[in-house]
Amino acid sequence: MKKLDEAHKEFIEHLKGRKRASATILAYGKDIEQLIAFLQEISKAHVHEVTSDDIKGFLAKMQNSGYTLKSISRKLNSTKTFFRYLKVQEYLTDDPASLVDHPKFEAKPPRILSPTEYRALRDAARDDARIAAIIEVLLQTGIRIGELANLRTDDVFLGEDGKEGHLYIRPMENRPERTVPLNKAAEAVLKRYLEERTKTTNKTLFVTKTGRPLLVRNIRTAIDRYYKRAGISGAKVNDLRHTWVAHHLSSGASLVLISKIAGHKRLSTTERYLSLIQPPKGEEKVKLEQL
Repeated sequence: MKKLDEAHKEFIEHLKGRKRASATILAYGKDIEQLIAFLQEISKAHVHEVTSDDIKGFLAKMQNSGYTLKSISRKLNSTKTFFRYLKVQEYLTDDPASLVDHPKFEAKPPRILSPTEYRALRDAARDDARIAAIIEVLLQTGIRIGELANLRTDDVFLGEDGKEGHLYIRPMENRPERTVPLNKAAEAVLKRYLEERTKTTNKTLFVTKTGRPLLVRNIRTAIDRYYKRAGISGAKVNDLRHTWVAHHLSSGASLVLISKIAGHKRLSTTERYLSLIQPPKGEEKVKLEQL
């Protein structure tokens, strides 16, 4: 009889062996930890003891604790993946999670910042060279926050002799490398930041005042603070990326080009933004505009 906590450890090692994204492994790990804690409360410590009603009880507790239906659905997804793994490993014969349905909820459309909003955010961070550069790079390139935190000083190529600058985005877990163009607005803030950047042997582009890498959570906290200063409500860091995609599609940029620069695995991911914008009629523009 396999104990739940032992199965949990094996499951995490299995995900690592499959080279799943570290953020995915972390999320699955926490979700299954919560599930096991609930099961232990009802005196169930072994895999074969778990029923579909137990899983439904866990989800009900999450809802009563204030979790959104979207979060609960994600936890159920982790649970289903966990129990599929257990069945493949022949730790159980029947999968109790397969009998549990996902809660129905409406996914909110991406939050697109208006020109007034992103200009207010830019103005709010103007006196902080580091955060100003972070906001501008996210807004003008559409890269992910994890990709920004992973940038090194030698990944930044500023334009010279009339050539456009670019960022080299290193391969991360299951995402391949790519090159992202830098426009003049992004180049200007990066030049200013590099001049003021803390002197350190650390090659990470964005560092703290003591020269340590600025972590994703630090970046999120800082940008949330400046959203508040700018009087912008209901916006998150990822909305800078959403704004970049929507702005360029609405300006007539090629769907394929934007999908490639954004690093979307599927063109359909980029196409979802078309329902939120009004693309112009006529020929597509090739040059990307500054926001």
